[in-house]
Amino acid sequence: MLCSSFRSATASLGLGRRAVSTIAQKYSKAVYSAALSKSPQTLTKVQSELNAISNVIKEVPDLKAFVSNPTLSAKDRSAGLAVIYSRAEGSKKEPVSDITKNLFGVLSGNGRLGETQGVIEGFNELVSKYKGELEVVVTSATPLPRDLSSRLETILKQSQTAQQAKSLKISNKVNPSVLGGIVVDFGDKSIDLSVSSRVNKLNNILQREFCLFLHSLIADSLHRIRIDTRIS
Repeated sequence: MLCSSFRSATASLGLGRRAVSTIAQKYSKAVYSAALSKSPQTLTKVQSELNAISNVIKEVPDLKAFVSNPTLSAKDRSAGLAVIYSRAEGSKKEPVSDITKNLFGVLSGNGRLGETQGVIEGFNELVSKYKGELEVVVTSATPLPRDLSSRLETILKQSQTAQQAKSLKISNKVNPSVLGGIVVDFGDKSIDLSVSSRVNKLNNILQREFCLFLHSLIADSLHRIRIDTRIS
């Protein structure tokens, strides 16, 4: 029990690109199909809107708290979405499309606004696949320097997976938990070169050694108790 608790406490964290939930995938596919059925131009417009909304939610703490709160009334949810649309429209004030509004109307009605970022990530993955893009997410503790990003792009372009794609799309995700190094996610592959990964591996080794020592100590104590009992 004690050793299993240690293992749980130091389990590997999801440092790189997070997996989109099954629920989010359903909404991603629905809005993707709705946009593409209109036209490729509509698909591009909806993607631009969703990415703008994603950025707004990340940048404004109140809006991040809003989508994470499932207890709000229908009136409050409607008011919150209006604020998100207004901020996403920006200075151009180009109205958000009905497809995007319908998506958030359904998410709101079903109490799934908390899935917003996952839905947008899943949508972007579908669009990248449609365009023949290979999306590469590089996760680092701090923003990657431009020269390192360029060298990494050159290396990735030489991979067999990248050569099969029409284009390469690289994005940098910052996660302080990485500590140092990078985690590279592309396609169904993940390359973990982070310091955090090395620390976790070291912790696992130390845990195993400690558990073996603990088991040995307990066994020795029980053996001594048996001997003392016999003598007495």
